[in-house]
Amino acid sequence: MIIQNYDASFSQSLTGPILIDASGLPRYWSAVWSTMCAGRLADSTHIKKLRYIENLYHFADISQGPGSLDDALGALDDRTLASILESWFISIRNQPTINASNHLRWQTGLAFVTFIVQSLAKGDGNNRMRNIEGRLRQLSVLYSQFRIKKRNSPETIRSLPASIVQTLYSILAPDSDLNPFPRLRTRWRVYVAFILMLHQGLRRGEILLLPADAVKSDFDIKRGAIKYWINIQGNRYEDSSSDHRHSRPGIKTRNSVRQIPISESVAQIIEAYAQNHRGRPTHSYLLNSPSNAPLSTEALTKAFALISARLPKAIIQELEVRTGKTSITPHDLRHTCAVAILSRLLMQGDSMDEALQKMRTFFGWSRESTMPSRYAKAVFEDRLASVWNDAFDDRVELLRSISKG
Repeated sequence: MIIQNYDASFSQSLTGPILIDASGLPRYWSAVWSTMCAGRLADSTHIKKLRYIENLYHFADISQGPGSLDDALGALDDRTLASILESWFISIRNQPTINASNHLRWQTGLAFVTFIVQSLAKGDGNNRMRNIEGRLRQLSVLYSQFRIKKRNSPETIRSLPASIVQTLYSILAPDSDLNPFPRLRTRWRVYVAFILMLHQGLRRGEILLLPADAVKSDFDIKRGAIKYWINIQGNRYEDSSSDHRHSRPGIKTRNSVRQIPISESVAQIIEAYAQNHRGRPTHSYLLNSPSNAPLSTEALTKAFALISARLPKAIIQELEVRTGKTSITPHDLRHTCAVAILSRLLMQGDSMDEALQKMRTFFGWSRESTMPSRYAKAVFEDRLASVWNDAFDDRVELLRSISKG
């Protein structure tokens, strides 16, 4: 099980997510691995890897006895380690549902064991240590040839159909009678998150790091108008080590730090929430919970589960037909934004290569990332384009009321 350690008596390198066993005691070598490796990982990536490592620990407890993996690592027992790894691989391979996460789970667990063994053997003159390290290196080479076979199934387009996008607009408008949230403050908070994910393609962690003064502006001489933008980066007003949210948000990769333009309408919506509905919490984060704490990842996910439950039956049926799902997640909005922006870039005359490179910059992907190309097959979806524009023409009355307020 994973717990979050925020005890101020611990050094900063020992705070954060920790694996514990059934007795509530920390898994020793996973704690060592976290201390040595987690500094270069985003919190979300760190937790994901810990969940895979936890699966290895749990399997070892069942197959070899409680604490067996830590014991084998500490004793550099290559036979026991080899037995655990081989049996674990077979158990993963025999899962009824095979997907990409199975392979990632295997590679993460193997890399964890290899790292600990090599760290213990490094610099030690003992022949036994060198022999064990050599044995594990051989096992690593052998197991690295294994691949968790993925089933051959067509990739589902995960962008939301136009009818669902339109329904979300109608439901989540703060003044909508269909809005599932009773409090106006909550309606505005969810609406701002919805707009930032759908129109700006932000990840959950990026939204939850934004400060209250996230919107920046300046006069553009060439356009003769004010331009607006948001900087996607760590919150400069807060110390990340003092963020006590269970799933601490963070910037995913170095490429994710970026500056993205926003429309005047989006800027107005964010400012209206920040000035009138955010409240006066002691923290600087834009999205604020009902208890005046920074909004958590879990709370945002739960909000979209409630939204999904309130969708009309016909809309849910279309969602299932088009995407194979019966609910909407925050990341679905980022996918939808990617499809819409790629479509717009191609319509304005950009070549596919130019459009994909612009998308890498906008969404925070590396130059080598293949993520943009996954959306190319959906760029001519007319039903999506029919409800998409930066000016929010179908929400003119709402925007007018914001400016008056």
